[in-house]
Amino acid sequence: MGSGLYSTNKQEVDKTLDLTNLRPYGDTMNDGKVQLSFTLPIKDDEKGIEAAKELGKKMGLREPLVAWHEPLDKEYTFYVVYGNVIHGVNYEEIHVDAVEIDTMTMDETDAFIKEKIGRPIVVIGASTGTDAHTVGIDAIMNMKGYAGHFGLERYEMIEAYNLGSQVENEEFIRHAVEKKADILLVSQTVTQKDVHIKNMTHLVELLEAEGLRDKVILIAGGPRVNNELAKELGYDAGFGPGKYADDVATYAVEEFVARGMK
Repeated sequence: MGSGLYSTNKQEVDKTLDLTNLRPYGDTMNDGKVQLSFTLPIKDDEKGIEAAKELGKKMGLREPLVAWHEPLDKEYTFYVVYGNVIHGVNYEEIHVDAVEIDTMTMDETDAFIKEKIGRPIVVIGASTGTDAHTVGIDAIMNMKGYAGHFGLERYEMIEAYNLGSQVENEEFIRHAVEKKADILLVSQTVTQKDVHIKNMTHLVELLEAEGLRDKVILIAGGPRVNNELAKELGYDAGFGPGKYADDVATYAVEEFVARGMK
């Protein structure tokens, strides 16, 4: 029993799916069913429910329904609104500038370095500028890694140095020179007022001024960082949410070889 995708074979789905006007799927293909939640600074009453509905309409929902509402305090209420979104996207016209790699395991990366490079590569990472968040850089660098993906410190053929957080760009470069780093990893979490863009741009400018930019592979990462943004700011690649140390390591060593670095 059921409807939509779960009661339809592949041929039927293909006939009903319009990728030029792609909308969310709930009960039937392209019905636009979505659920969203938010808090309003008003008390929990009938007027508040109507306000949540009206807000849903202004967001592009047809026939919004307040499926749940609960007071958080006397003057704050949490709402869950269900409805049909009226908008769609042309999936065929969407282009994403993503890093194209076939991710290698840790052992495969170590073997690749031994065969293609012949020496350990040096990687330095940090949360630079005033950014005090270390979760991202730790997930990539620390030996235990994250979600079953070992960090770069565990790799046999990678010398990894995690400088932590709030590392000024000048200090970051100084360490890179001292360690003769091949790869620089920059993690940026704080994005208010585009502080991450300003800091990332400043680092590139400093590397160029020191004549070091072309001598290293520069990689950025963070929740608001993607490959397109990173390259626009002068980086070689950017990795956002859902990427791990093995993704970064694969890109870094393949780029190292592709450039003919020694």
